Amino acid sequence: MQRNSTGISIRPLRPWATRPALWFAASLFAIFIITLISPEEKVLGANARIVYLQGVWVWAALAAFTAAAATGLIGLVYRRHALHAWSRALGRTGLFFWITYLPISMWAMQTSWNGLYLAEPRFRLAVIFSVVGLLLQVGLALINRLAWNSAGNLGYVIVLFVALRSTQNVMHPPSPILNSDAPRIQLYFMILFATTLLAAWQVARWWHEKEPLPEHATTAKHRSAH
Repeated sequence: MQRNSTGISIRPLRPWATRPALWFAASLFAIFIITLISPEEKVLGANARIVYLQGVWVWAALAAFTAAAATGLIGLVYRRHALHAWSRALGRTGLFFWITYLPISMWAMQTSWNGLYLAEPRFRLAVIFSVVGLLLQVGLALINRLAWNSAGNLGYVIVLFVALRSTQNVMHPPSPILNSDAPRIQLYFMILFATTLLAAWQVARWWHEKEPLPEHATTAKHRSAH
Protein backbone atom coordinates (compact mmCIF):
# COMPACT_ATOMS: atom_id res chain seq x y z
CA MET A 1 0.00 0.00 0.00
CA GLN A 2 1.36 3.42 -0.98
CA ARG A 3 0.58 6.86 0.47
CA ASN A 4 0.45 10.14 -1.43
CA SER A 5 1.57 13.56 -0.15
CA THR A 6 -1.68 14.01 1.80
CA GLY A 7 -1.18 10.76 3.69
CA ILE A 8 -4.09 9.02 1.95
CA SER A 9 -3.47 5.37 1.20
CA ILE A 10 -3.40 4.48 -2.49
CA ARG A 11 -3.70 0.95 -3.74
CA PRO A 12 -1.38 0.52 -6.78
CA LEU A 13 -2.92 -0.68 -10.01
CA ARG A 14 -2.62 -4.37 -10.66
CA PRO A 15 -0.15 -5.15 -13.47
CA TRP A 16 -2.83 -6.78 -15.61
CA ALA A 17 -4.93 -3.60 -15.47
CA THR A 18 -2.30 -1.66 -17.42
CA ARG A 19 -1.44 -4.30 -19.99
CA PRO A 20 -1.76 -3.16 -23.62
CA ALA A 21 -3.43 -6.43 -24.65
CA LEU A 22 -6.28 -5.86 -22.20
CA TRP A 23 -6.87 -2.30 -23.34
CA PHE A 24 -6.57 -3.33 -26.98
CA ALA A 25 -9.30 -5.93 -26.47
CA ALA A 26 -11.46 -3.33 -24.73
CA SER A 27 -10.86 -0.90 -27.61
CA LEU A 28 -11.86 -3.51 -30.17
CA PHE A 29 -15.06 -4.17 -28.27
CA ALA A 30 -15.82 -0.44 -28.20
CA ILE A 31 -15.10 -0.21 -31.95
CA PHE A 32 -17.53 -3.07 -32.56
CA ILE A 33 -20.28 -1.42 -30.52
CA ILE A 34 -19.80 2.02 -32.08
CA THR A 35 -19.77 0.53 -35.58
CA LEU A 36 -22.92 -1.43 -34.78
CA ILE A 37 -24.87 1.64 -33.69
CA SER A 38 -23.48 4.04 -36.31
CA PRO A 39 -26.12 5.72 -38.49
CA GLU A 40 -27.08 4.21 -41.80
CA GLU A 41 -26.50 6.01 -45.08
CA LYS A 42 -29.35 6.73 -47.50
CA VAL A 43 -27.69 4.88 -50.42
CA LEU A 44 -25.66 2.11 -48.76
CA GLY A 45 -27.98 1.63 -45.82
CA ALA A 46 -26.51 -0.44 -42.97
CA ASN A 47 -23.60 -1.46 -45.22
CA ALA A 48 -22.19 2.03 -44.76
CA ARG A 49 -21.02 0.95 -41.31
CA ILE A 50 -18.41 -1.26 -42.93
CA VAL A 51 -17.24 1.72 -44.97
CA TYR A 52 -16.89 3.73 -41.75
CA LEU A 53 -14.78 0.94 -40.25
CA GLN A 54 -12.64 0.73 -43.35
CA GLY A 55 -12.05 4.47 -43.27
CA VAL A 56 -11.00 4.73 -39.63
CA TRP A 57 -8.79 1.66 -39.94
CA VAL A 58 -6.73 3.07 -42.79
CA TRP A 59 -6.64 6.48 -41.09
CA ALA A 60 -5.24 4.82 -37.96
CA ALA A 61 -2.56 3.15 -40.09
CA LEU A 62 -1.61 6.47 -41.70
CA ALA A 63 -1.58 8.20 -38.30
CA ALA A 64 0.77 5.55 -36.89
CA PHE A 65 3.03 5.78 -39.96
CA THR A 66 3.14 9.57 -39.65
CA ALA A 67 3.96 9.34 -35.94
CA ALA A 68 6.70 6.80 -36.70
CA ALA A 69 8.25 9.09 -39.30
CA ALA A 70 8.06 12.19 -37.11
CA THR A 71 9.44 10.39 -34.05
CA GLY A 72 12.17 8.81 -36.14
CA LEU A 73 13.16 12.13 -37.69
CA ILE A 74 13.47 13.78 -34.26
CA GLY A 75 15.41 10.75 -33.04
CA LEU A 76 17.83 11.03 -35.96
CA VAL A 77 18.35 14.76 -35.41
CA TYR A 78 18.90 14.51 -31.67
CA ARG A 79 20.29 10.96 -31.63
CA ARG A 80 17.82 9.72 -29.03
CA HIS A 81 17.63 5.93 -28.79
CA ALA A 82 14.31 6.12 -26.94
CA LEU A 83 12.72 7.98 -29.87
CA HIS A 84 14.15 5.42 -32.29
CA ALA A 85 12.52 2.67 -30.21
CA TRP A 86 9.15 4.43 -30.38
CA SER A 87 9.57 4.94 -34.13
CA ARG A 88 10.10 1.19 -34.47
CA ALA A 89 7.00 0.41 -32.41
CA LEU A 90 4.84 2.95 -34.26
CA GLY A 91 6.06 1.77 -37.67
CA ARG A 92 5.12 -1.82 -36.85
CA THR A 93 1.77 -0.62 -35.54
CA GLY A 94 1.05 1.25 -38.75
CA LEU A 95 1.92 -1.83 -40.78
CA PHE A 96 -0.38 -3.98 -38.62
CA PHE A 97 -3.34 -1.70 -39.30
CA TRP A 98 -2.38 -1.30 -42.95
CA ILE A 99 -2.28 -5.05 -43.58
CA THR A 100 -5.46 -5.78 -41.63
CA TYR A 101 -7.13 -2.98 -43.55
CA LEU A 102 -7.00 -5.13 -46.71
CA PRO A 103 -9.66 -7.71 -45.70
CA ILE A 104 -11.85 -4.92 -44.32
CA SER A 105 -11.50 -3.14 -47.66
CA MET A 106 -12.50 -6.29 -49.53
CA TRP A 107 -15.50 -6.66 -47.24
CA ALA A 108 -16.49 -3.05 -47.98
CA MET A 109 -16.10 -3.69 -51.72
CA GLN A 110 -18.38 -6.70 -51.55
CA THR A 111 -21.11 -4.90 -49.63
CA SER A 112 -20.87 -1.59 -51.51
CA TRP A 113 -20.17 -2.72 -55.07
CA ASN A 114 -21.54 -6.30 -54.95
CA GLY A 115 -18.16 -7.66 -55.97
CA LEU A 116 -14.42 -7.42 -55.53
CA TYR A 117 -12.75 -4.83 -57.73
CA LEU A 118 -9.16 -5.80 -56.96
CA ALA A 119 -7.81 -3.73 -59.86
CA GLU A 120 -8.93 -0.53 -58.12
CA PRO A 121 -5.75 1.65 -57.97
CA ARG A 122 -6.06 2.44 -54.27
CA PHE A 123 -6.44 -1.22 -53.36
CA ARG A 124 -3.46 -2.24 -55.50
CA LEU A 125 -1.38 0.45 -53.84
CA ALA A 126 -2.42 -0.87 -50.43
CA VAL A 127 -1.35 -4.40 -51.39
CA ILE A 128 2.00 -3.22 -52.78
CA PHE A 129 2.86 -1.17 -49.70
CA SER A 130 1.76 -4.02 -47.44
CA VAL A 131 4.33 -6.29 -49.05
CA VAL A 132 7.02 -3.61 -49.15
CA GLY A 133 6.32 -2.59 -45.57
CA LEU A 134 6.46 -6.17 -44.32
CA LEU A 135 9.78 -6.80 -46.06
CA LEU A 136 11.12 -3.52 -44.69
CA GLN A 137 10.17 -4.30 -41.09
CA VAL A 138 11.58 -7.84 -41.33
CA GLY A 139 14.83 -6.46 -42.73
CA LEU A 140 15.05 -3.79 -40.03
CA ALA A 141 14.41 -6.40 -37.34
CA LEU A 142 17.27 -8.51 -38.69
CA ILE A 143 19.61 -5.52 -38.79
CA ASN A 144 18.47 -4.49 -35.29
CA ARG A 145 19.83 -0.95 -35.49
CA LEU A 146 17.47 1.61 -34.01
CA ALA A 147 18.63 4.49 -36.19
CA TRP A 148 18.01 2.35 -39.27
CA ASN A 149 14.43 1.79 -38.09
CA SER A 150 13.86 5.54 -37.93
CA ALA A 151 15.45 6.14 -41.33
CA GLY A 152 13.51 3.26 -42.86
CA ASN A 153 10.19 4.45 -41.44
CA LEU A 154 10.84 8.00 -42.61
CA GLY A 155 11.65 6.90 -46.15
CA TYR A 156 8.71 4.50 -46.30
CA VAL A 157 6.22 7.14 -45.19
CA ILE A 158 7.50 9.73 -47.65
CA VAL A 159 7.19 7.31 -50.56
CA LEU A 160 3.76 6.14 -49.34
CA PHE A 161 2.28 9.63 -49.18
CA VAL A 162 3.74 10.58 -52.55
CA ALA A 163 2.19 7.43 -54.02
CA LEU A 164 -1.18 8.18 -52.38
CA ARG A 165 -1.25 11.68 -53.83
CA SER A 166 -0.42 10.44 -57.32
CA THR A 167 -2.78 7.43 -57.33
CA GLN A 168 -6.02 7.91 -59.22
CA ASN A 169 -9.37 7.42 -57.50
CA VAL A 170 -11.62 5.31 -59.72
CA MET A 171 -14.39 3.82 -57.60
CA HIS A 172 -13.20 5.20 -54.28
CA PRO A 173 -14.22 8.88 -53.82
CA PRO A 174 -11.74 11.10 -51.96
CA SER A 175 -12.70 11.70 -48.30
CA PRO A 176 -16.38 10.72 -48.65
CA ILE A 177 -17.05 11.17 -44.93
CA LEU A 178 -15.41 14.59 -44.59
CA ASN A 179 -17.19 15.79 -47.72
CA SER A 180 -20.51 14.47 -46.49
CA ASP A 181 -23.37 16.82 -45.60
CA ALA A 182 -24.49 14.54 -42.74
CA PRO A 183 -23.09 15.89 -39.43
CA ARG A 184 -24.39 12.86 -37.50
CA ILE A 185 -22.38 10.48 -39.68
CA GLN A 186 -19.29 12.66 -39.33
CA LEU A 187 -19.68 12.72 -35.55
CA TYR A 188 -19.91 8.94 -35.29
CA PHE A 189 -16.99 8.58 -37.69
CA MET A 190 -14.75 10.82 -35.57
CA ILE A 191 -15.73 8.97 -32.39
CA LEU A 192 -14.96 5.70 -34.13
CA PHE A 193 -11.63 7.08 -35.34
CA ALA A 194 -10.66 8.24 -31.84
CA THR A 195 -11.44 4.77 -30.47
CA THR A 196 -9.40 3.16 -33.24
CA LEU A 197 -6.48 5.46 -32.41
CA LEU A 198 -6.74 4.24 -28.82
CA ALA A 199 -6.48 0.66 -30.10
CA ALA A 200 -3.47 1.61 -32.23
CA TRP A 201 -1.77 3.17 -29.21
CA GLN A 202 -2.15 -0.11 -27.31
CA VAL A 203 -0.52 -1.99 -30.19
CA ALA A 204 2.36 0.50 -30.18
CA ARG A 205 2.74 0.08 -26.41
CA TRP A 206 2.81 -3.69 -26.85
CA TRP A 207 5.55 -3.50 -29.51
CA HIS A 208 7.51 -1.06 -27.38
CA GLU A 209 7.37 -3.34 -24.33
CA LYS A 210 8.08 -6.45 -26.39
CA GLU A 211 11.13 -4.96 -28.13
CA PRO A 212 13.18 -3.01 -25.56
CA LEU A 213 16.27 -0.98 -26.39
CA PRO A 214 19.13 -3.15 -27.72
CA GLU A 215 21.89 -3.78 -25.22
CA HIS A 216 24.41 -1.58 -27.05
CA ALA A 217 21.96 1.31 -27.07
CA THR A 218 21.21 0.91 -23.38
CA THR A 219 24.91 0.81 -22.59
CA ALA A 220 25.58 3.94 -24.65
CA LYS A 221 22.72 5.75 -22.96
CA HIS A 222 24.05 4.74 -19.53
CA ARG A 223 27.55 5.97 -20.39
CA SER A 224 26.25 9.30 -21.68
CA ALA A 225 24.37 9.81 -18.42
CA HIS A 226 27.66 9.62 -16.55
